[in-house]
Amino acid sequence: MKWTCFAVAVTYSALSGLAQAQSGVTLYGVVDTNIEYVNHLSAVQPTQPGFPGPAQSRVAMMSGGLSGSRWGLRGTEELGSGARAVFVLESGFALDDGRQGQGGRLFGRQAFVGLQKDGIGRLTFGRQYSTLFDAMADYSPARYGTQYEPAVAQLGPGYRSDNAVKYVGKFGGLTANAYWSFGNGATGAGEVPGQFRRDTAYGAALSYSEGPFGMALAYDQYNPTRVTATGATGDAKKVAVAANYAAGRAKIMGGYRWGRSRSANDTTLLRDDYYWAGVSYDMTPTLGLTLAYYYEDIKSLAGENPKNPWQVSFIADYNLSKRTDLYLSTAYAKNSGLNFDTSAISFANGYFPGQGKNDMFGVAIGMRHRF
Repeated sequence: MKWTCFAVAVTYSALSGLAQAQSGVTLYGVVDTNIEYVNHLSAVQPTQPGFPGPAQSRVAMMSGGLSGSRWGLRGTEELGSGARAVFVLESGFALDDGRQGQGGRLFGRQAFVGLQKDGIGRLTFGRQYSTLFDAMADYSPARYGTQYEPAVAQLGPGYRSDNAVKYVGKFGGLTANAYWSFGNGATGAGEVPGQFRRDTAYGAALSYSEGPFGMALAYDQYNPTRVTATGATGDAKKVAVAANYAAGRAKIMGGYRWGRSRSANDTTLLRDDYYWAGVSYDMTPTLGLTLAYYYEDIKSLAGENPKNPWQVSFIADYNLSKRTDLYLSTAYAKNSGLNFDTSAISFANGYFPGQGKNDMFGVAIGMRHRF
């Protein structure tokens, strides 16, 4: 009898260990900070009278150079027959002062739950990245590097979508994804009785990667409320195509994004074409170099035709280990602040040009640790 009980206990322990190996929760994150020098910054913020203010230089500690600082929980549970439940809760924060990111949301980067089945794909529900964001990530030179890549200009401010249903399926080298948001934007946006279109967003993408070559095509549309009382919406549409090719230690990539934003009465607010190109090179197993160029051709901005911004960025990234690296990141922008921040187009990153200045230079030395 004792031997029988012992055998049952051992079997139960082995099965429990197997279940834990297949199901569980993982804590992960990134901490990234740097010391940055920037010139030609406005000394007055855009919400204050008199903007832009006099142009000044600044030396500051910044959070997120190559990656936004974050922590998260990722979990799976095996349901049998190749099916599993999945969830992700991811919180962004500023490492320099410890404040929460994404407007103070607890899980502002991602928060979703869903089901996944081998050979079919994954269906998830919650706050998630748009399909345009997913599709272009591998084709953007700095992979949306927080500090010096104009990701908002490329993707639009709604690249994270609230209230979203999203599908991702991988079939060999082909990845297909699509999403629908019932209401994207500020808290309370969309999901209003009698106003189904209000603040909705949707998109789809196809990407293919086989050997050294990859390419992607994506469409994204956001329908923001332009007239709050009636729920009348405009639209912001984007179509992007990109490709990359790896040859030895080098990888080259480039892409094009068409964009148009309209008001509720179909007036064009912004019509632009956005281009980017870059090359990354592994000089040694521990040292990687990235050079990138970005250009925005502004066809019309509220009826005006301002000068087209462009930017050159360079990154040297040295790996101390698999999880820790040191980096030098620098960029020069013309006809805008860094990352195409201007008083007319965007204040996404806080690089507002001062009076009489139409260019900006920044350089940062930082450290990143992943866990």
